[in-house]
Amino acid sequence: MSLHNSLLIAWRALARNPLRTALTMLGIVIGVGGVIAMVAVGEGTSQRMQASIKAMGTNTLTVAPGNPKIRFGGSSGVVVKTLTEDDAKAITARFRETIELVAPSYRSGGRSKYEEKSWESGFAGVTPAYSLVNNQPIERGRYVTLADHDARAKVCVLGHTVVENLFGLKHNEVGEAEVVGKRILINRNAFQVIGVLKEKGSTAWGQDQDDIVHLPLSTAMRRLYNVDFVNGMALRVKDEKQMDRVAAQVTDFLRERHRLRPPFPDNDDFSVRNQAQFLETARASAAIMTSLLGSIAVVSLIVGGIGIMNIMLVSVSERTREIGLRKAVGATRRHILIQFLIESVTISFAGGLLGVALGYGFTPFARLVGWSFFITPQSVVLAVAVSALIGVVFGVYPARKAAKLHPIQALRFE
Repeated sequence: MSLHNSLLIAWRALARNPLRTALTMLGIVIGVGGVIAMVAVGEGTSQRMQASIKAMGTNTLTVAPGNPKIRFGGSSGVVVKTLTEDDAKAITARFRETIELVAPSYRSGGRSKYEEKSWESGFAGVTPAYSLVNNQPIERGRYVTLADHDARAKVCVLGHTVVENLFGLKHNEVGEAEVVGKRILINRNAFQVIGVLKEKGSTAWGQDQDDIVHLPLSTAMRRLYNVDFVNGMALRVKDEKQMDRVAAQVTDFLRERHRLRPPFPDNDDFSVRNQAQFLETARASAAIMTSLLGSIAVVSLIVGGIGIMNIMLVSVSERTREIGLRKAVGATRRHILIQFLIESVTISFAGGLLGVALGYGFTPFARLVGWSFFITPQSVVLAVAVSALIGVVFGVYPARKAAKLHPIQALRFE
């Protein structure tokens, strides 16, 4: 029997019970669609995380307070005071030949107010180098200057989310005339708006990067929060190839400056990491998440495969006399085996193709809720191939059962 005839017979057999065929196929459709959607969410999140890290530049070192074995950059409710602005100045003076920029910062929260509107957001006390090291360009006005920092000036630069909630202006409505030069209240202190940051959007973790107010570091530390420490600093290294060496030098320098004693890193009161480490951590986390999401969706495929096996066994029972008749006129075991395998694979493969369409159908929904969603060709091909394989694996037993039927007994079956 030719493959064309086998396919034709399979199609007629499946078309006789369209509702049953559709319901059997549904498990594969949901499974394949789920696999594609879950992997797309994982891949999109991974790419977004990597893009966020790469945006800071691959030649950036991050120094944060706190022991690296306990926390990186502190934890909720715990104030770590082991880094100071003087540490940043000392690093600048010591490593002029290898470090291009040093940007200490103090981040906290607060409430800003304009006329009758108020908004609670993140606040960052920064130096002029902060916008360069952390890729925070200005869209309107200007950024914090060294003169602002030295004078503890009451000036601020706003992110787009703050502008929208304080002034009621959307992104395409923001202009110098509407925002720059206005005075707002921050913790009951009057500040002049000198600039608006370029919109950056949310991070892969869902944090709004535009919900931020930048102030001169000295202003934030002395006038608003009354602290004598910073909670982080970013260092731009001149030569990307020297990242590991410079990180080791900075680590040794801070240990000496803080008068720390071995064993290290157990007794360190700071952490030094480079972007490559963050990138590797992000990739590993994303890979684990993608695998977990994909594994959950694969369960649906297995359930769909069990459904195919169940229906094919029913089909064998219903068509016992047909099988006996075909054997009586010359059909071999191989012909019967191939016939039922083709039916099983047809159901699963067609379900796989519909599942691909379902996976792509998740794209508008993902964009609507703000998910990172990226479908790769590899995930589509893999999902369809696995669906066809499931048709083979779960169709073998019913097909073998049909092929082993004795023609005389099959013809007597009622």
